[in-house]
Amino acid sequence: MKKFFGFGYVMALALVLIHSVGFAQQTNHTVSNIRRPDSTFYALQKRLEESKEQPRFPIKIAEAHLQLGEYYHSFGLYTEAMAEYNKALEELGTGFSDELFIVLNNNIGKVYLSLNNFELAEQHFEETRKSSIQLKNDKGLAISLGLLGASHEKQGEYEEALKDQEESLSLFEKLGNEHGVAITNENIGSIYEDLEKFDLAHKFFMRAYEYLKGSGKAEEINVLNNLGDAFRKTGDYPSALEKTSMALEAAKQLNDLHQLESAHKDLSKTYALMGDYEKAHAHLLQAEEFNSAMLRSQNTDQLNVLQTIYETNKKEVEIQLLKEQNKVSVANQNLLWVALFAIVAILTIGYNYLGRKRKATLKIQEYKQRMLKAELEKKAIEEKNLQDEIQLKTASLSRYSLHLSQKNKILLDLANTLRNIAARKNMDASRKIKELVKEIDFNLQQEQEWDEFMVFFKEIHPEFIKKLSSLSENSLSPAELRLGMLLRLNLSSKEIASILRVTPDSVRVARHRLRKKLPIDQKEELVNFMIDL
Repeated sequence: MKKFFGFGYVMALALVLIHSVGFAQQTNHTVSNIRRPDSTFYALQKRLEESKEQPRFPIKIAEAHLQLGEYYHSFGLYTEAMAEYNKALEELGTGFSDELFIVLNNNIGKVYLSLNNFELAEQHFEETRKSSIQLKNDKGLAISLGLLGASHEKQGEYEEALKDQEESLSLFEKLGNEHGVAITNENIGSIYEDLEKFDLAHKFFMRAYEYLKGSGKAEEINVLNNLGDAFRKTGDYPSALEKTSMALEAAKQLNDLHQLESAHKDLSKTYALMGDYEKAHAHLLQAEEFNSAMLRSQNTDQLNVLQTIYETNKKEVEIQLLKEQNKVSVANQNLLWVALFAIVAILTIGYNYLGRKRKATLKIQEYKQRMLKAELEKKAIEEKNLQDEIQLKTASLSRYSLHLSQKNKILLDLANTLRNIAARKNMDASRKIKELVKEIDFNLQQEQEWDEFMVFFKEIHPEFIKKLSSLSENSLSPAELRLGMLLRLNLSSKEIASILRVTPDSVRVARHRLRKKLPIDQKEELVNFMIDL
């Protein structure tokens, strides 16, 4: 649970915003953990092709699709990951494997959980839970319960989340699975932290840390950060600094950008609460740098993977075309021999037979040519669809560019105003800061950002606003249209509230009013209705 940290922390944050534009141009920290996907992708692709050469072993093919899906999932390419998981399930239809089915079903649920589609995610986790009970697979049952608990926690259903996680913990302890015990203890601690029961949260985080201590993995770093949060929120700042600093050093060893950002951000909060705003400011600067580096890394990785997929598919199409052309060449050679034989036969049989044979030969050639032309057109369409898919993925990145553009404009105005305040020694700083806050609020309420957002939204979903407006008997207000567009992007109520600068309760009321104006079935989700438009 995030909280407000007072005037000192706000001042530190303001200093970060002043320097963030220039700081992004510095190169004090070299980002070296950007993954190169080519070799891994080609290895997985080769394994899939080799497994397909042995159709008698469908489970091997399913495992190859599963690994390729997990590879896509690690880069946030959920559409591609889902396609590979479904292909794996199709292969399991001819060679069933209980354990592999449980893993696949959980992975599909994880994709939906990443997309905040909790209903579909829980359907898959629940199906896996029931299957694990029937198959007496305690490990599969423990994992499914943990995932169900994670889904409930994300939705704020803490009582159900605790119940699922405690059952999962009991099973992992029974199995002697130390990694599962550690992760589940951390999950329970996170729930108690959300409930602001920090003593219980600290208890479970320490249990998790006892298992993960010295592992040098990201899980250990995450637990140390959680321990630091628990100490900070109970006012034990020295202990908070100790645990978070340990997390920072471990993150440096792994060069984990996410954990580095998290550790610097937590250190900034702790120093701000201790009144050391200079150190708070310095750590916030570094957190901002690692966050930007992480976003750049993620975007670069996704584009590299998509480009690799496109180039691989393009090569496969070219190879297939060459094969088809070779087949046509062989067919033409065969036809030539047949024609020569036919000529000899025609000379002996007579003129009439020669005429009929020529007609038959021409019909065969025309049929082959039509088949070849249809196949070439099909391959060309597939290549175009692949290019369109890459363009769509690239267009989705434009939303980040829009956000960055808006932020930089506000930061520039803020920097100029603060420079003026700093230059005038006898000025009433308190009054000027209040005026600056009003100016920031005013800038955040401007419609220009929404105009730019509308341009990008209409490029990706050109017919959405028109369709939405036509479905309502009463005209929809601009605010309702904005809510509809944000729901179409599958954002949660909390995220929408942050964007519109209102409370989550106001968002829920607005959603209810919008739903009443639209022809939606009572059982249908408003988000699913918007996505289907």
